[in-house]
Amino acid sequence: MTIRLENVGIAVVDLDAAIAFFTDLGLSVIGRDVVSGEWTDTAVGLDGNHARIAMLQTPDGHGRLELFEYIHPAAIPTEPTQPNEIGMHRVAFSVDDIDEALAIAARHGCHPLRGVATYQDIYKLTYLRGPSGIIVMLAEELKRG
Repeated sequence: MTIRLENVGIAVVDLDAAIAFFTDLGLSVIGRDVVSGEWTDTAVGLDGNHARIAMLQTPDGHGRLELFEYIHPAAIPTEPTQPNEIGMHRVAFSVDDIDEALAIAARHGCHPLRGVATYQDIYKLTYLRGPSGIIVMLAEELKRG
Protein backbone atom coordinates (compact mmCIF):
# COMPACT_ATOMS: atom_id res chain seq x y z
CA MET A 1 0.00 0.00 0.00
CA THR A 2 1.20 3.51 -0.76
CA ILE A 3 0.21 6.55 1.23
CA ARG A 4 0.74 10.28 0.81
CA LEU A 5 -0.59 13.31 2.60
CA GLU A 6 -3.45 14.80 0.57
CA ASN A 7 -4.22 17.93 2.59
CA VAL A 8 -4.83 19.38 6.00
CA GLY A 9 -8.40 20.50 6.63
CA ILE A 10 -9.17 23.49 8.81
CA ALA A 11 -12.61 24.78 9.79
CA VAL A 12 -12.74 28.58 9.80
CA VAL A 13 -15.21 31.24 10.84
CA ASP A 14 -14.72 33.39 7.72
CA LEU A 15 -13.59 31.55 4.59
CA ASP A 16 -12.79 34.71 2.61
CA ALA A 17 -10.62 36.13 5.41
CA ALA A 18 -8.73 32.84 5.77
CA ILE A 19 -8.18 32.66 2.00
CA ALA A 20 -6.87 36.24 1.99
CA PHE A 21 -4.40 35.44 4.80
CA PHE A 22 -3.01 32.27 3.22
CA THR A 23 -2.88 33.64 -0.33
CA ASP A 24 -1.00 36.72 0.91
CA LEU A 25 1.54 34.30 2.42
CA GLY A 26 1.97 32.75 -1.04
CA LEU A 27 -0.50 29.87 -1.32
CA SER A 28 -2.84 29.81 -4.29
CA VAL A 29 -6.50 28.83 -4.51
CA ILE A 30 -6.85 25.80 -6.76
CA GLY A 31 -10.57 25.31 -6.22
CA ARG A 32 -13.67 26.50 -4.40
CA ASP A 33 -17.03 24.84 -3.96
CA VAL A 34 -20.15 24.59 -1.84
CA VAL A 35 -20.74 21.01 -0.74
CA SER A 36 -23.78 19.26 0.69
CA GLY A 37 -25.85 16.15 0.25
CA GLU A 38 -25.80 12.51 1.22
CA TRP A 39 -22.23 11.91 0.05
CA THR A 40 -20.85 14.67 2.28
CA ASP A 41 -23.05 13.58 5.24
CA THR A 42 -21.52 10.11 4.88
CA ALA A 43 -17.93 11.21 4.32
CA VAL A 44 -17.84 13.79 7.13
CA GLY A 45 -20.22 12.04 9.53
CA LEU A 46 -22.58 14.99 10.06
CA ASP A 47 -26.23 14.94 9.02
CA GLY A 48 -27.18 17.94 6.91
CA ASN A 49 -23.53 18.81 6.30
CA HIS A 50 -23.33 21.93 4.16
CA ALA A 51 -20.13 23.96 3.81
CA ARG A 52 -18.25 26.42 1.66
CA ILE A 53 -14.79 25.05 0.91
CA ALA A 54 -11.56 26.14 -0.74
CA MET A 55 -8.44 24.15 -1.59
CA LEU A 56 -5.16 26.04 -1.42
CA GLN A 57 -1.74 24.89 -2.54
CA THR A 58 1.81 25.89 -1.71
CA PRO A 59 3.93 27.26 -4.57
CA ASP A 60 5.99 24.03 -4.76
CA GLY A 61 2.79 22.07 -5.45
CA HIS A 62 3.31 19.61 -2.59
CA GLY A 63 1.34 21.11 0.33
CA ARG A 64 -2.39 21.69 0.39
CA LEU A 65 -4.84 23.19 2.86
CA GLU A 66 -8.58 22.62 2.63
CA LEU A 67 -10.42 25.43 4.37
CA PHE A 68 -14.09 25.04 5.15
CA GLU A 69 -16.76 27.30 6.57
CA TYR A 70 -19.81 25.45 7.86
CA ILE A 71 -23.23 26.64 6.78
CA HIS A 72 -24.98 23.69 8.50
CA PRO A 73 -24.72 22.41 11.09
CA ALA A 74 -23.62 25.62 12.72
CA ALA A 75 -19.91 25.84 13.51
CA ILE A 76 -19.10 25.24 17.17
CA PRO A 77 -16.89 27.95 18.63
CA THR A 78 -14.04 26.72 20.81
CA GLU A 79 -11.34 28.31 22.87
CA PRO A 80 -8.18 28.97 20.89
CA THR A 81 -5.89 25.93 20.89
CA GLN A 82 -2.79 26.23 23.03
CA PRO A 83 0.55 24.94 21.73
CA ASN A 84 0.73 22.22 24.42
CA GLU A 85 -2.76 20.73 23.89
CA ILE A 86 -3.07 17.16 22.66
CA GLY A 87 -4.30 16.83 19.10
CA MET A 88 -3.73 18.71 15.89
CA HIS A 89 -3.16 22.35 16.57
CA ARG A 90 -0.90 24.01 14.01
CA VAL A 91 0.09 24.19 10.39
CA ALA A 92 3.74 24.94 9.58
CA PHE A 93 5.28 26.68 6.58
CA SER A 94 8.87 27.15 5.47
CA VAL A 95 9.44 30.69 4.24
CA ASP A 96 12.49 32.29 2.69
CA ASP A 97 12.04 35.56 4.61
CA ILE A 98 10.39 35.34 8.02
CA ASP A 99 10.34 39.13 8.45
CA GLU A 100 8.41 39.55 5.21
CA ALA A 101 6.01 36.74 6.18
CA LEU A 102 5.42 38.38 9.57
CA ALA A 103 4.75 41.74 7.90
CA ILE A 104 2.14 40.04 5.70
CA ALA A 105 0.58 38.32 8.73
CA ALA A 106 0.50 41.62 10.63
CA ARG A 107 -1.58 43.19 7.85
CA HIS A 108 -4.20 40.57 8.78
CA GLY A 109 -3.92 41.37 12.49
CA CYS A 110 -1.85 38.23 13.16
CA HIS A 111 1.26 38.48 15.34
CA PRO A 112 3.69 36.05 17.01
CA LEU A 113 2.46 34.49 20.24
CA ARG A 114 5.69 35.62 21.89
CA GLY A 115 8.44 36.43 19.39
CA VAL A 116 10.86 34.96 16.87
CA ALA A 117 13.32 32.34 18.13
CA THR A 118 16.45 30.84 16.64
CA TYR A 119 16.88 27.08 16.81
CA GLN A 120 20.57 26.02 16.84
CA ASP A 121 21.48 28.62 14.20
CA ILE A 122 19.51 26.46 11.74
CA TYR A 123 16.03 28.06 11.79
CA LYS A 124 14.36 31.29 12.81
CA LEU A 125 10.83 30.34 13.75
CA THR A 126 7.69 31.56 15.43
CA TYR A 127 4.11 30.57 16.17
CA LEU A 128 1.39 33.09 15.41
CA ARG A 129 -2.35 33.00 15.71
CA GLY A 130 -3.90 33.21 12.27
CA PRO A 131 -7.51 33.57 11.14
CA SER A 132 -10.11 31.72 13.23
CA GLY A 133 -7.46 31.20 15.91
CA ILE A 134 -5.37 28.78 13.81
CA ILE A 135 -1.81 28.44 15.09
CA VAL A 136 0.56 28.95 12.17
CA MET A 137 4.28 28.20 12.46
CA LEU A 138 6.64 30.09 10.17
CA ALA A 139 10.24 28.90 9.82
CA GLU A 140 13.12 30.38 7.84
CA GLU A 141 16.08 28.08 7.26
CA LEU A 142 19.30 29.92 8.09
CA LYS A 143 21.83 27.34 6.87
CA ARG A 144 21.13 26.41 3.32
CA GLY A 145 23.28 23.59 2.06
